[in-house]
Amino acid sequence: MKEKFTDKYDLTLLITTILMVSIGIVAIFSATFANSGGTDFYLKQMTFGIIGLVIMAGISFLPPKYFSKFSYASYGFAIILLILVLLFGKTINGNKSWFYIGGFGIQPSEFAKIATVLALANFLNPGEGEKNPNKILDFIKACIFILIPFVLVKLQNDTGTSLVFLSFIIPVFFWAGLSPFILFAILTPIALAVLSFLGSIYFYVGLVVVIVSLYFFKRGILISIFIFVINLAAGYSVHYMYSKLQIHQQNRIMTLFDPTLDPLGSGYNVIQSKVAIGSGGIFGKGFLQGTQTQLRFIPEQWTDFIFCMIGEEFGLIGASVIIILYLIIIVRLINNASASRNKFMSLTCIGFASLFLFHLLINVGMTIGIMPVIGIPLPLVSYGVSSLLSFMVMIGIGMNAYRHRNIYI
Repeated sequence: MKEKFTDKYDLTLLITTILMVSIGIVAIFSATFANSGGTDFYLKQMTFGIIGLVIMAGISFLPPKYFSKFSYASYGFAIILLILVLLFGKTINGNKSWFYIGGFGIQPSEFAKIATVLALANFLNPGEGEKNPNKILDFIKACIFILIPFVLVKLQNDTGTSLVFLSFIIPVFFWAGLSPFILFAILTPIALAVLSFLGSIYFYVGLVVVIVSLYFFKRGILISIFIFVINLAAGYSVHYMYSKLQIHQQNRIMTLFDPTLDPLGSGYNVIQSKVAIGSGGIFGKGFLQGTQTQLRFIPEQWTDFIFCMIGEEFGLIGASVIIILYLIIIVRLINNASASRNKFMSLTCIGFASLFLFHLLINVGMTIGIMPVIGIPLPLVSYGVSSLLSFMVMIGIGMNAYRHRNIYI
């Protein structure tokens, strides 16, 4: 029986990606319209968007075994680049994260995300020696794949991108078979630390939830006590460590939660972004009609704060469309992971879905003031050649997983 066209091509993922890239080009045009030389930004984004589509198409046709075969090599190459950029890279806005070649900035950390997901998926692939994330040694080895680029990117003073490398640990490990109890043991101390910082009531409610959960897990009494003590220590240690910080460091942390504490400094962009999005209302002010956008109240808003331009000029409807399109991409990647018989490709798709989700939550969250400003782009929309191409490569691999979903190797 002849295969249908839709059996070979994930048209939903392809069309959604084209829409997102197109919206990004329009958004960048508006955000740079009042900026001298701004046309260069949207033209570059358009050019590399087209190049990215060609790369996506090519990647979707490759045999899946090539991705696993070269995963460790690509990871090693990415690590070398991260080291070289520390030594010879150019510093921009305090981050030493860039190579400049022929007038184009290349950010190795963006491509290191792909290489790390591929290497981690290959390590956890059952076909590569039955690795088990529930075994301590295998778990530690798998974490090392992530911690190396995390540390190297953190040394670049790029906190936002370094945290991205931690975003896919839990989803990929869980998809690889990580025990729900181990997942619980990893996540609850982090949750309790955050709740403790927010207030004592939140912390004690969270502690009760931990106790009830431990009862239902029905593990040994010693293991349950150990997990409880770890959570208790995580909660109480937050305030102790906070008290040891210098006053200006404490103020910087508090500004993350309340930008009005430093309205002309670290809180400025968030305040102006919230004004822009709020003033857009339901339908927005119209293309090129946003006052916050066109009067350039937010510096370089065509990068990390591009979402506020969309919210101001296209309103709640425009912003909702963007979020829905992202959710379609994430759901399609998860669906392709579920459908794929190739465990390596399945784990890879989950890793990429996690990256998209993390970027979406943090970027949109920081523009509306509910997440700290850590400087990560909005996938496929924010200006940036490295970011754009890296996310389009992820989509291409996701389309490859769909095309070869019935192939085991």
